Amino acid sequence: MTHLGNEDDDLKKRNQSWDVRGRHFILPVVFLSIFLAVAITLWLTQNNVFYLLNFSYIGLSVAIGLFLTAVLPKRIRHRGRLVTQFLVGSYMVIFLGLIGKENMQIEGFFFYIFTGVFAGATIHYLVAKIGGTLVFGRGWCGYACWTVAVLDLLPWKKPKEGRIPFLGVFRYVHFLGSLGLVLYVLFVLQTPPEQESLRELYWFLIGNLIYYGLGFLLAVVLKDNRAVCKYVCPIPVFQKIGSRFSLMKINIRREKCVECFACERACPMDIKLLDYMYEGKRVLSTECISCSTCIYVCPTDAVEYTFGFDGGLKEYLRTYGEPAATKKTRAASSANVVNAGVAASK
Repeated sequence: MTHLGNEDDDLKKRNQSWDVRGRHFILPVVFLSIFLAVAITLWLTQNNVFYLLNFSYIGLSVAIGLFLTAVLPKRIRHRGRLVTQFLVGSYMVIFLGLIGKENMQIEGFFFYIFTGVFAGATIHYLVAKIGGTLVFGRGWCGYACWTVAVLDLLPWKKPKEGRIPFLGVFRYVHFLGSLGLVLYVLFVLQTPPEQESLRELYWFLIGNLIYYGLGFLLAVVLKDNRAVCKYVCPIPVFQKIGSRFSLMKINIRREKCVECFACERACPMDIKLLDYMYEGKRVLSTECISCSTCIYVCPTDAVEYTFGFDGGLKEYLRTYGEPAATKKTRAASSANVVNAGVAASK
């Protein structure tokens, strides 16, 4: 009894204390270095100090969030990601969108690409949402999306029912609709975009109101903060291509995993994470948003980010009504959780 009591005390201590270790600096430094490299390259090639300040700020914001997500006490570790979400999201919306009057919606990107305009939205999409996915997957969705930064404050962080099959097709409908609208405005109405104009500002504001409205509605109806991300947002149409081959992915160390399924129950994107572990693979799902939730809820520190070369087509997702684990497995695993402190210390 004393032994079990000591284990419980160790777990409580880990949940309530900071965990600052040398390895927790590695990922923040890597990301800060990547963004600084982009910042300096664009500054020198475009001869514009804005790019230096812009990407340095975003890189520092991401690094801070990653560091806090690794070292904060487990019970409040999710707040680390919120810091980055609001630092980056508020900057994009207030400074670039409202003050700079630049359309940061997907329609703005389409407008600038078709008219050959090298603007903030163009760079943002090419770096963060297209090219960047080859390095950090859909990390934008997990750490920087200004829409979900607000929606993540709602109480339905852990979806209980799983994904509604085929509803995600509306992502593609939205993507094609946005593209078609831009093509119509450009080539039928022959109305080019007006940078830093009230028209761009109105487009940005209306687009955000639609996103937030749909996001709140779906979250309330489906009891899922990330419903708009799963079923409506068009950005994953871009991201899913590169994220399949992302260098950085979630890995579950089987020798440390006690199969408690805490990671799967907490995953906001309904990914069946352990199915990848059973196959000896990293989490290859393009639905992973690199939010780190599975890392900080794991009682044995079995979940981690790793860098490597791999890819796959299998999407192990929990569908509507499917439990995060079978009753038999859940019951068998409950005893293992008691010994999680021992496994984590080895």
